[in-house]
Amino acid sequence: MRESPSLLERTMQEWRGQGDLWVFGYASLIWRPEFDYLERREARVHGWHRALKMWSRINRGTHECPGLVFCMLPGGSCRGMAYRVPEAQGEQTLVKLWEREMPIPVYQPRWLVCHTPAGPVRALSFTLARSSPSHTGDLPADEYRRIFRQARGRYGSTLDYAQATQDGLRAVGIRDRRLERLIRAASSDKPVDESG
Repeated sequence: MRESPSLLERTMQEWRGQGDLWVFGYASLIWRPEFDYLERREARVHGWHRALKMWSRINRGTHECPGLVFCMLPGGSCRGMAYRVPEAQGEQTLVKLWEREMPIPVYQPRWLVCHTPAGPVRALSFTLARSSPSHTGDLPADEYRRIFRQARGRYGSTLDYAQATQDGLRAVGIRDRRLERLIRAASSDKPVDESG
């Protein structure tokens, strides 16, 4: 019986023959893409939104003290950046993305329609199901504050990651008010408001 393909193999199969590879960045891929690209376009995805609601036990936390990373959750819309990678570098780029984004295969890679000023493109994004054990759900204010102050992984702290993402979004003209509130509350004793 033939073994089913890995998520990476399946994603490569879905992309091959489509020409250049498009990747949608909504958090750290905006300020630290770590791959070469031919162009970058502002993009909006409908039906998904950016949320700091995924446990991180390697990149921004540990098993003993999990941190948080962004994911794309169903509902709403999300502004980010779409990157066009030359077809010849597509496989190499996907392998690098997997090493970075999928040290534990938690994300669900998904091809999403990204609306850009030059027209729609089909781009790879890393999403999360609310049913995933890695989805945090709604955390109490004190838990956000504790995570921001304590969680640290191989790429640094959750707070550094959140601040770098906020700065990266602002640099390309995107404002995430929910993220701004979380970061403000991390350095104060005021309640964290995760709504809206």
